[in-house]
Amino acid sequence: MSNLFVSSTQTGLLEQIKETIQQKNVELLHLQFVDIEGILKHVTVTAEQLDDVVGGKIMFDGSSIKGFSPINRSDLYLLPDLNTFAVLPWTVEEGYAEARFLCSVTNPDGTLFEGDPRNVLKKTVERAAEKGYTISVGPELEFFLFKADEHGNPTLELHDNGGYFEPSPKDLGERVRLEIYRALKAMGFTIEASHHEVAEGQHEINFKYADALGAADNATTYKWVVKTIAGKFGLHATFMPKPVFGINGSGMHVNISLFKDGENAFFDPNDANQLSATAYQFIAGLLKNVKHFAAVTNPLVNSYKRLVPGYEAPCYIAWSASNRSALIRIPAKRGMATRVELRCPDPSANPYLAYAIIAAAGLDGVEKGLTPPAAIDEDIFHMSEERRAVLGIDNLPENLGAAIAAFEDGEIGRATLGEHVFHEYVAMKKDEWNSYRTAVHAWEIERYQGKF
Repeated sequence: MSNLFVSSTQTGLLEQIKETIQQKNVELLHLQFVDIEGILKHVTVTAEQLDDVVGGKIMFDGSSIKGFSPINRSDLYLLPDLNTFAVLPWTVEEGYAEARFLCSVTNPDGTLFEGDPRNVLKKTVERAAEKGYTISVGPELEFFLFKADEHGNPTLELHDNGGYFEPSPKDLGERVRLEIYRALKAMGFTIEASHHEVAEGQHEINFKYADALGAADNATTYKWVVKTIAGKFGLHATFMPKPVFGINGSGMHVNISLFKDGENAFFDPNDANQLSATAYQFIAGLLKNVKHFAAVTNPLVNSYKRLVPGYEAPCYIAWSASNRSALIRIPAKRGMATRVELRCPDPSANPYLAYAIIAAAGLDGVEKGLTPPAAIDEDIFHMSEERRAVLGIDNLPENLGAAIAAFEDGEIGRATLGEHVFHEYVAMKKDEWNSYRTAVHAWEIERYQGKF
């Protein structure tokens, strides 16, 4: 087995981890990774096995993880990222605690397993680095809180009826968000804002941007912590994009920048929008490829119930320096904070695959020197279909079936995800779409059974 933890920096970090384990009396280590859908998995070992853990010697059955390995090649190993070590604050008791690592998955010979979404993102980061770029990502993940029943299962009853930025007593989630904030802070997050969102029962907690891999690790951790803390309040937190008809759904706006030689490659003080040629090319790459990667950034049947007019979610392919009805907007801050905000992704997406394919799509525009169409500063939501046609504004896929078809037809998916993940992902999503389209839904029974 290869051991990546041989540098002086890693050795120093490992010593700090050992010291923390001793000081906090950490007894158990949770080794975490995600499957192709981004669902968190873990195996738990004792702290006495730390040397085997950091040596990548903890094995698991890859054939039991959907989309990973066939049964005749099922042995896979977990290689922890030492930077993701964190004591779990809700486990800390008198003289006892638990901790976790996020891991990459490796083959028995120590090479990176191609079916691991974390490794997919690593390859995209490496490709960007070869061109001199560092990718910075700041995601914004919204979620809903529902009441749970006596068994801990979610009900259909929202936790409150508050609105955007409303305080208590309307905002009943304030205490829950406070505990989530405290847990995330204890795990090393820098929290920038916490508030009630537009819809009833909807919330958002913003954390600081990071490099692409760190941002995906943070998004994965965030979703886990939110669900864990909500459960302690007798609630169910969901990142389902559109859990309630007639109100706003939950998005995962992705703010992304490229840095080169320590400078923001998207900033040009001499441009009218203070955007560089690289920024315009990146925007053009996103616009060109978005229909071909929507199946990754919006991966559920339910995702496309959110991407409809009337609920602040973008469904039209356009960009603007400020317009929130556009798919892509450029937040007002400039200089080192210059970034492109892609507004269609939702929080059900696997963050490793989503950030990889968004970055790859933008870099495709940079590599090919693409030019974006003119910015659209009008309110697209209230624009007539004829006006959109005149301006050449196209639509995102209208359902998961159309998104998967576009994903297969395009080049960005296979090139970014690799053959293994691409084929497994397409097969998984086709099964999901076929299951949905052949099911008989309550809406159909109510509308047709008595009439016909």
